Amino acid sequence: MSEVNVKGLRELQAFLDQLPAKMEANIMRGALRAGAKPIRIDAQRNLQTNGSVETGELVKGIKVTTRSRKGVVTATVKTAGKHGYIANWIEHGTAAHWIKPKNARSLFFAGLFAEVIEHPGARAKPFMRPAMDNRQQDAVIAVGNYIKARLTKAGIEAAGDVEVGAA
Repeated sequence: MSEVNVKGLRELQAFLDQLPAKMEANIMRGALRAGAKPIRIDAQRNLQTNGSVETGELVKGIKVTTRSRKGVVTATVKTAGKHGYIANWIEHGTAAHWIKPKNARSLFFAGLFAEVIEHPGARAKPFMRPAMDNRQQDAVIAVGNYIKARLTKAGIEAAGDVEVGAA
């Protein structure tokens, strides 16, 4: 696990604490969405290049969601949509297992009927975790730039540049 140090977080938090709660939540939702975007884009690229997806449905299904609960704003990069359920299998792989029919006596696979099929499993092809690891600094910078732009738009001077350094 890597660590990211951001200069000026205390000052930013002190400033945000002075804003009305609704304004702070709206700014933070947008900021976290902006920060999650580089991670989403990298996850999509990782998925396209690791040879796991042919249809592209899972790539299109990688989304960013935000929510605010009890004053805590979060953003999530997640898979959804038609093929969203297979993301965990691709990310973590699967163990060897037997496939049995649910409502029939046999399965039809590769032109043959069988009562059970032995699946050899699949090796992991991570795409989400590497995106998070590779783009965390970009995410922090995007959050800072979004906050600065929103405050400037509201007529509040946000001094300084966003600086990120590895620990």
